Amino acid sequence: MINLKKIDNYKVISTTSGDKGLSRNYSNVQLSKSDILFETLGNIDELSSSLGIIYHMTEDKDIIRLVQTKLQNISSLIATSVDSSRRDSLVSITNDDILVIEELEQRLLNETVIEPLFVLPGSDTSRLGAQYDLSRSITRRAERSLVLFTETNRRNDLNYCLKYLNRLSDLLFIYARSLSDI
Repeated sequence: MINLKKIDNYKVISTTSGDKGLSRNYSNVQLSKSDILFETLGNIDELSSSLGIIYHMTEDKDIIRLVQTKLQNISSLIATSVDSSRRDSLVSITNDDILVIEELEQRLLNETVIEPLFVLPGSDTSRLGAQYDLSRSITRRAERSLVLFTETNRRNDLNYCLKYLNRLSDLLFIYARSLSDI
């Protein structure tokens, strides 16, 4: 959460530490903005923003909001050092969260024919389907950066987060195919 400071009746959100290429994680540790932590958080933020567009185009609003909430939970876990006292207040990603995604996948798969062919994103779908394709590719990037982050920082505590992103990309692929114009 950004603290708004008031200076002479103006609200200010700038801390100016970013001007030097620095930022802080949720545990208040200062790091370079080039750190893989911020790349990973940025990719997840971009994914959530992409899903925000889908939210305004789909009837599955509850599912999209649930996923966005889980992405915020994942970001909080990533941004907080393992030894931080703040970890106790965070919402973990559990196997139950993954099961929800897998159940949604299965429900959609039961209603969708997916040909065993490579698909050009957006080529056989509606605009909403194309947006799902875009979100899927952003999910894959977020997943790759999280893999690098976990390997670099030896963060085995994020295994369920990795699994969640992996299943989410599958779900988004199925959503796009379910909206096929063919």
